[in-house]
Amino acid sequence: MKFLLAKKHSMTQVFTQEGEVVPVTVLESASTVVTQVKDKERDGYKAVQVGFGERKSKNLSKPVLGHLKELGSFAVLKEFRIPQGEESRWNVGDKINLSIFSVGDRVAISAISKGKGFQGVVKRHGFKGGPRSHGQKHSEREPGSIGGGLRTRVPKGMRMAGRMGGDRTTLKDVKIEMIDSEKGQIIVRGAVPGRRGTLVEIRSRNERSERKKVADKE
Repeated sequence: MKFLLAKKHSMTQVFTQEGEVVPVTVLESASTVVTQVKDKERDGYKAVQVGFGERKSKNLSKPVLGHLKELGSFAVLKEFRIPQGEESRWNVGDKINLSIFSVGDRVAISAISKGKGFQGVVKRHGFKGGPRSHGQKHSEREPGSIGGGLRTRVPKGMRMAGRMGGDRTTLKDVKIEMIDSEKGQIIVRGAVPGRRGTLVEIRSRNERSERKKVADKE
């Protein structure tokens, strides 16, 4: 199983060898350091905890500083579940860099999407709104009827206006177009959730199914 942490940098476009122009997202990644290897006997599950980014040690709590010891002061600590038999592959202090992936690999990417605040049903759910013909009044972007009748409450799950964005979003099949080890950049095809600077989790595409198998066994 492969995994890496990165930050969203920007979007641009590149040309393939066939001359096709494709939109891409540039992700920046420094070394991701293994800070803990968890096992089922001690922790109840198998996982690898990694640290990413930099943060002043004075802004970390004493328990976190004691946990990290001499590994460094990381801005983020994340865990990745690992399948049976892979715990011996990882050791505390190991550094994970861009070389773990190759151009053409298919990966799964997770990030927090942009928060868009309180939005109506047209933007949030894609409703078409009311008719634009003569006679309508103030109903161009209204939701319409929610099914009255004898109902005395709003059914659970009814699509209505509300807060939009700020959700953890996963893209299951993303192609790696380029890797620039000198700049510490990994360039993937298409858009990635989140704003610039958003933390991005990159995993091998089959990691999701492997994690489910691990959970089923436990």
